Amino acid sequence: MMLLCTVERPALIRLLAGFGLALRLVAPAEPIPGSYWGESEAGLQGNVLFVRLDTPLHSMLHEAAHYVCMTPERRAGLDRDAGGDDAEEGAVCYLQILMTDALDGIARPQMYEDMDRWGYSFRLGCTRAWFEQDAADARRWLIERGLIDDRQHPTGALRG
Repeated sequence: MMLLCTVERPALIRLLAGFGLALRLVAPAEPIPGSYWGESEAGLQGNVLFVRLDTPLHSMLHEAAHYVCMTPERRAGLDRDAGGDDAEEGAVCYLQILMTDALDGIARPQMYEDMDRWGYSFRLGCTRAWFEQDAADARRWLIERGLIDDRQHPTGALRG
């Protein structure tokens, strides 16, 4: 499992800053503010993504993608629960995979594996099969809202 302690932090900070998100490091074993799942999972409060060195990369990118995909009204009052519907959740998962491309030394297959090990659940049984064969609706959702372009690159925009 890829953890924050194994990721080049400057690249992650640049990626997050491009979406207006700040990264805040929490001390080891301390509770993570705004974490929906607790333990070492990333937390969101406003435009701050809280993590520890043992926070999984998939969790950080998932929460960052929630921030990008949520409505401005939800973003304004954000504290722990990103909310959203099933279509938005699919878009979040798709975007978090695309975000890995901005991080040197991180390959999509590792993200697929980490998502599968954590327990993300897709109709085709695994993240890679979903992403490559069954995620047209998630891709379309992101394109229609201007969050990715036709080449599947994040635009840096937030859902308006």
